[in-house]
Amino acid sequence: MARRLPLLLVAGLVGLAAVVLLPLLSHSLVTLLSLVLAKGIVVLGIIVLLQAGQVSFGHAMFFAAGAYAVAFYGRYVGTGDILLYLVFGAVSGGVLGLVVGLFVVRYREIFFGMLNLAFSMVLWSLLEKMFHYTNGADGIRVARPTIAGMSFTPEGFSYVLLYLSFAIALAALFAVQRYLDSPLGHMLRAIKSNETRLEYLGVSARRVLLAGYVISAVLGGIGGSLVAAIQQIATPEFAYWTKSGEFVFIAILGGAGHALGAFAGAAVFEFVRFYASAQLADAWQMILGGVLIAIILLAPAGLIGFIGRRDRAARSG
Repeated sequence: MARRLPLLLVAGLVGLAAVVLLPLLSHSLVTLLSLVLAKGIVVLGIIVLLQAGQVSFGHAMFFAAGAYAVAFYGRYVGTGDILLYLVFGAVSGGVLGLVVGLFVVRYREIFFGMLNLAFSMVLWSLLEKMFHYTNGADGIRVARPTIAGMSFTPEGFSYVLLYLSFAIALAALFAVQRYLDSPLGHMLRAIKSNETRLEYLGVSARRVLLAGYVISAVLGGIGGSLVAAIQQIATPEFAYWTKSGEFVFIAILGGAGHALGAFAGAAVFEFVRFYASAQLADAWQMILGGVLIAIILLAPAGLIGFIGRRDRAARSG
């Protein structure tokens, strides 16, 4: 923890400077930065599971659960407060994670990943087919919520939501890194390295993995509720397998060895997609693929792993 603290501190300061200064250069960056932070929170959940050596190809179901919890509240109850939306997103993601987790934690590796994918596609199908409740592929519009009981203009709302997203992302970052450095986090890593030894110590590997799974689901729900508020819509595509692949892509890009990888990967992914799609609308996926190949070849541990390796080399030198 002592070695990681400076890196976390520097990243927090850089993130704070980016959030404060970049929107002053261009208002279009406000929404982009908000999406980076919201998706980074979701990817934190992927990184938690990667510590146990498990890859979830269906993590978008928790993302969609958080988004639709917000959308259903707005549709059937009325416009609420963003803080209430975040609570609904966290609870919906956590409850779904507990229900699904009771099944999937029995399995490992490809079976774990594909079973998650199956559950996610079931949710996507329900959201597509239950038209009278979900509007099908059109999705549900999310009215602009209040923030702490106060209403804002569209422009003011986008700025306040950006700063709120940054505060939540920073809290989630430190909480997840603290969890990974705790005894429970070390037990989660033991599932990857030697699960049998963990069982010999009298610790249930399934319970350890279930705890990590529910935590990852809660993070997915929070991120989904934020994205629904940012984009003001929730669609079935939020639960589709390509969205889960996007989150895994971001985790690999940023580096799964540290919680910071979630936000580093999300920043590179969203900025490359934003500018590449603006310049080459039909080829931005190819550019993203090239970036991922370059990262794998030059920094197999991801962006944060590469920075950490350079930092250690500088200290030893």
